[in-house]
Amino acid sequence: MFTINIYLRFALIGVLLIGGTLLAFLYGFWYAFPFLLIGILLLVGYIFLGTVQSAAQMVQEMKFVEAEKRLGLTFKYNWLYKTNRAFYCMIMGTLAMQNKKNDEAEEWLEKAQKIELPSDNEKAMVLLQLANIHANKGKWNNAKVHFRNAKKLKVTEPELKNQIKQFEKALTNRGQMKHQRTMRGGRGGGRIKRM
Repeated sequence: MFTINIYLRFALIGVLLIGGTLLAFLYGFWYAFPFLLIGILLLVGYIFLGTVQSAAQMVQEMKFVEAEKRLGLTFKYNWLYKTNRAFYCMIMGTLAMQNKKNDEAEEWLEKAQKIELPSDNEKAMVLLQLANIHANKGKWNNAKVHFRNAKKLKVTEPELKNQIKQFEKALTNRGQMKHQRTMRGGRGGGRIKRM
């Protein structure tokens, strides 16, 4: 998808709106109309689409600090188009996880989930991230609920499918280790009673 660098967009908005206004005063509205129209369209696009797309590209390139700065250039995230608002929250959650701010990440990811993400891939990604957060907090029941919900979705991205399998292995291994500890604890408890 075609994107304009945000700083170039700001410059174009300024030049087109100011230049269009000057043209309107000097030569009349119809000379200025194309400039004003393009300037307004760029401004409206910025307000309703934000900087989500370029921030998402930066996250994919592992440029987390730059992505956070780019998202900071969004005018108001509540004004974003629904899908972009969901992606904004998802990216903010991902960035908070990278900074080990799990509570903040959980808040952002839950917001993204409530807004309604466009495809099962994004929904599964958010659910898997929430499952990871709960697992890190030791809230295994919550982690399992989010994981089960993620598994029910039709995931098409191979990398995400792999992450789901890895999380399932981690859950299985944890269950086996817990079972072994219980078995050892029971035997150990029996020996103590005999003494």
